Amino acid sequence: MAVPTQRRTIRKQPSAGRRTGKPIWYAWAAVLGDAAGAAVPMYLAFALTDRSNVTAYATVATAAWLLVRGARNRYAERRLGERDNVGPALQDWLVLLGLLAVVRAATGEESPFLVALTALVPCAPTSALVHTLIRRHLVTRRRAGRAVRRALVIGEPNAVDSLVSHLAKRTDHEFVIVGVCPIGDRDPQALTPVAARLGRQAPPRMSADSAPVLEAARRLSVDVVLVAPGPYMAGTRLRQLSWALHNEECPLVVVPGLTEVSGRRVSVFSVAGLTMLNVAPPLRRGLAALLKAVTDRLGAVLLIVLLAPVFTAVALAVRLDSPGPIVHQQTRIGRGGQPFTMTKFRSMVADAERLRHQLAATNEQDGRMFKVRRDPRITRVGRVLRRYSLDELPQLFNVVRGHMSLVGPRPPLPDEVAGYDEVELRRLAVKPGLTGLWQVSGRSDLSWNETIALDLRYVDNWSPFGDLGVLVRTVRAVVTGTGAY
Repeated sequence: MAVPTQRRTIRKQPSAGRRTGKPIWYAWAAVLGDAAGAAVPMYLAFALTDRSNVTAYATVATAAWLLVRGARNRYAERRLGERDNVGPALQDWLVLLGLLAVVRAATGEESPFLVALTALVPCAPTSALVHTLIRRHLVTRRRAGRAVRRALVIGEPNAVDSLVSHLAKRTDHEFVIVGVCPIGDRDPQALTPVAARLGRQAPPRMSADSAPVLEAARRLSVDVVLVAPGPYMAGTRLRQLSWALHNEECPLVVVPGLTEVSGRRVSVFSVAGLTMLNVAPPLRRGLAALLKAVTDRLGAVLLIVLLAPVFTAVALAVRLDSPGPIVHQQTRIGRGGQPFTMTKFRSMVADAERLRHQLAATNEQDGRMFKVRRDPRITRVGRVLRRYSLDELPQLFNVVRGHMSLVGPRPPLPDEVAGYDEVELRRLAVKPGLTGLWQVSGRSDLSWNETIALDLRYVDNWSPFGDLGVLVRTVRAVVTGTGAY
């Protein structure tokens, strides 16, 4: 009788000096940050109002906040540091309010409602701040080659090249490609070494197909296998490969080839035994779009009122600095290709448009935008205005009139749009914004392709919480002035 052999896992011994997991203190920092964000404001709020049972109020609020966050899986290792936490924190905060409202009604609690509500406000921003700091630390570790997962890529050469090059463009993700298994005789162009090779047709024996993959995975001590499916790696063959990998306790990730699609738009379902990927269309209508329109106008009006002294000071500085109008008006292209007149504080000499043609050869942008770091047309006051984006404040009136949004792609010039291809024209599917991913990600320091990629990411994946995150990041971008010239 044959003696059963002991099953071997892909990684019996971790590679020396290599750590793929996240530090345990990430979870503790997240929990303690949430606890402090709930307990301290609640305790102080009720202590200052001379209420009794201050400790009880703080304890209940803290327990409820940690319960909500834990129930929504915010402390799981797979999620810590993987994304900005502004949207999830706000969602959890709304759930917290509902939970405490039910507790308040059930117990007949009569504490001051406004005091309690005010004390709960810091919960969301404190949580978002802690998770943002964790993410920054995680990105730093990953750039140093730590807290990553060693990955083996399987697919046809073109698909392998596309996947490897896409992952190589960024260093903030969890995968480091250590080998590839191309399907067919042709080698991929990626510089990653070929660890094994599979035939185009599935062999009659399952082990003959999976054996080279498993051997490569063991030899390279991989943590995960990424598969780019195609005509020669799909259906039964892919399923059998997953059996072999899972028997060795190695995860399998199928990469469908979609890029820049938010996870909230994607869902998996099964029909007749087939696994299908549903990609929902971007938000364009409905309550969310109405909320954006109302928020844009109300927010713009509020900012105009609050910043009235700044408007006055900037207008006076522009008038005293150089001859010409205080406000510069320029035709820009809005949603659907409709032109509109955009208003800005003048930051250049009065005849800047005429001088632009003389500076065409000095353009430092690699695409359709015109940008010169040391533009001689910019006035002394104009450099300060651009450094802190004060020249863009009059665009708030464009937001009130409905031409622009608080958040959106950069409003392009007509001559820029005239040269757009079909892909670039998609950025006109939404209103241009006073701020956006371009402004908070480097502005003029970005290449044209990076600018288009950011704009299309916004167009395809817009959400109210995403807008709020951009607005929060805008404050930092304005203060630092990165890429502003």
